[in-house]
Amino acid sequence: MVDVKEGDEYKFADETTSDIRVCFRRIGEQPEWFPCHSSVLSTGSSYFADLLRRSDIRSNKCVEVECPRVEYDHYVKVLKLMYLRWETIVESFDSVKLALGVLRASTSLKCGLIIAGCVAYLESASWDEKEEEEILQLAQNLGPEAAPLLVRLEAPSESAVKNVFISAIRFATSMECSFAPFFDDLKTSAQEQIDFMLHEGEDPAMVMINEDVRSVLREGLTKLLSTFITGVDLLASEFDQSPEQAEKRILRSLVDIDWITNVLTRIEMMTEFVSAWLETSDHVISVVQDKKYSSGLWAVKIKLIEVTGKALDAVGYGSVILPSTSRARLLKAWLPYIRMIKCCLDDGKTKDEAFPQMDADLCQNIESAMVSMILALPSGDQSEILSEWMLKADQFRYPDLTEAFEMWCYRSKTAVRRLKPRTDNGGNCISL
Repeated sequence: MVDVKEGDEYKFADETTSDIRVCFRRIGEQPEWFPCHSSVLSTGSSYFADLLRRSDIRSNKCVEVECPRVEYDHYVKVLKLMYLRWETIVESFDSVKLALGVLRASTSLKCGLIIAGCVAYLESASWDEKEEEEILQLAQNLGPEAAPLLVRLEAPSESAVKNVFISAIRFATSMECSFAPFFDDLKTSAQEQIDFMLHEGEDPAMVMINEDVRSVLREGLTKLLSTFITGVDLLASEFDQSPEQAEKRILRSLVDIDWITNVLTRIEMMTEFVSAWLETSDHVISVVQDKKYSSGLWAVKIKLIEVTGKALDAVGYGSVILPSTSRARLLKAWLPYIRMIKCCLDDGKTKDEAFPQMDADLCQNIESAMVSMILALPSGDQSEILSEWMLKADQFRYPDLTEAFEMWCYRSKTAVRRLKPRTDNGGNCISL
C-alpha cells in the first residue's frame, strides 16, 4: 500500500492507493477485507474517525467492525457510498427496502452525509404500511436529521382532517356531480374511508364531529333522498323502457341511503333520517306496490325493508325520539308492506330456490323493533294495530306480534283496575 495525500480522488477498493483495510466481521464466516482510504473514512464517518485515532489501528492499518449477519450487504454499501458525491448517493437507491437497510448501517457507523441521503430518498418515496412502521421507529431515534420524515408521519391537524372528511362526504353523497368514468369508484372509496375515519377500534376515530360536519351530512342526506324520490317518480316511464335499468337506478340510491344511515347512527343524527323517511314513506309504498311491479323489483323491495329496518330499530329502541303520532304513522305505513313482501318472498321460495329472500337476522330485528314500538304507543293505537294483525294472522305469518298482544291484554286489564273510580265509605267518588 502507498501513502495517500489529502485532496486526491480515490476509488473504493483501489489497492494501489489505499492505506487501510476494513473488515465487517461475521461469526463463523471467512472475513472479507476491503482496501479503503483513512481520509475518506474519517471524513464520512465519525465512528471510523474515532477508531482511526487509536495507535493500534494506525499501526496495523486494519479495522474490524462487528456486523449483524443480515446487515452485511448494507454495511458494505455504506463503505461504497462514502466515495460518492451527495447527489450520487441519493440516486444510488432503487427501493425503500435498500434505503432503510443503508440507513440502519449508516446510523450505526455515524455517517452523517449518507444518513441525510437516505432521509432525502425516503422522504420522496412511497411506503407501504410495514415500511412506514420501520421508518417511524428509525426516525424517532435519529434526531433533527429525521425532521423531513417526521413531517410526513405526524398526525394531520383537526382542521385538515375535517376538510378532507367534508370533501369525502360530498363525493360519497353525489353532491359533486361528475360523469368521469372513475366517479363511481371514487364515490365507493369515499364511503369506505368515511366509515374507516369514524371507526373506533384499536385506533381512535379521526374526525371530531362539529356543526360544520353535521351540516354537510344533512346536505348529503337531503341530496340522496332527493335523488331517490326523483328515481321513484320516474320509475313508471323508465320501467316501461328498461325494467333492469330502472331497478338498478333505484337500488343504487337505496344502497347509498343505507350507507348514510350507518354514518348517521354513529354520530347520533338518525333523527334527521327517520323524520325524512317518514315523510316519504306513503308515496314510496304507493309507487312500488303498483300492480305493474307485482312480479318484479324484488331487489328494490327488499332493500326498502332493510333501510326501513334502520328507522324502526332507531325508534323502537329509543335512539330516536318521535311523538307518538309519528311513531304510529311509521309503523302503520310499513307493517302491512313488510308483512306482504315477506309473505310473497316465502311463497316464491317454495317454487324457486333462487328467489330472493330477506335475511333472517333482519327479519328478527324488525320484528323485535315492531314489538317495542307497539308497546310504547297509546293503548288505542296498540288496539288498532293488533286487531288488524290478528284479522290477517292466518294469511301473514310474519311478523309475530304475540308478545305485544299478550302485554296489551295484561296492561289493559291492569289499567281497568288501576283507573277504576274509588269511593269512600259513604259511596262518594274519590278523585285520582
